[in-house]
Amino acid sequence: MIRKAIATAALAVLAAIAVPAAAQAGEAGYTGQGPSVTAAPGEAVSLTFTGLPANTPSTATAPDAVTLAVLKAATASKPTDASGSVTYQASATQPGTYTITVTAGQSVATATLTIAPADTAGGGSGSGDDLASTGFDLPVLALWIGGGALALGAALIAVMTTVRRGRSNA
Repeated sequence: MIRKAIATAALAVLAAIAVPAAAQAGEAGYTGQGPSVTAAPGEAVSLTFTGLPANTPSTATAPDAVTLAVLKAATASKPTDASGSVTYQASATQPGTYTITVTAGQSVATATLTIAPADTAGGGSGSGDDLASTGFDLPVLALWIGGGALALGAALIAVMTTVRRGRSNA
């Protein structure tokens, strides 16, 4: 009878220790972590997902507006590394917030990619990058000025030659 009580108590202690540990292991196996990143339209960013099973094939899915890797694709695949991490490249041209989901085995991790509107992406740094383009670049403008000066010089030489010939014939 004492043996049964001791055995029951030992099983109760083991169950009290084992059940929370198994629950934590199950939770860690089903959820991973992904970043929240803000980028400019068209800017490619790296999204690193962690907490996934090590050396397991993973698949990333994204909305149609998001480009994964260098291909315009809604899904991409690559294996996780030995620490259970995987990195995908993502970009989008339309402002908005997009969710990228990575699945590896039974685990799922999500990331948030926010594309800021073009007028706020520069952050107002004062670098001049936020100004609208007028259609003229400095090298093109310099070529037009140089060509105009050359044409003006040629016209001046032609007029002076004509005047000199007119005086010598008179």
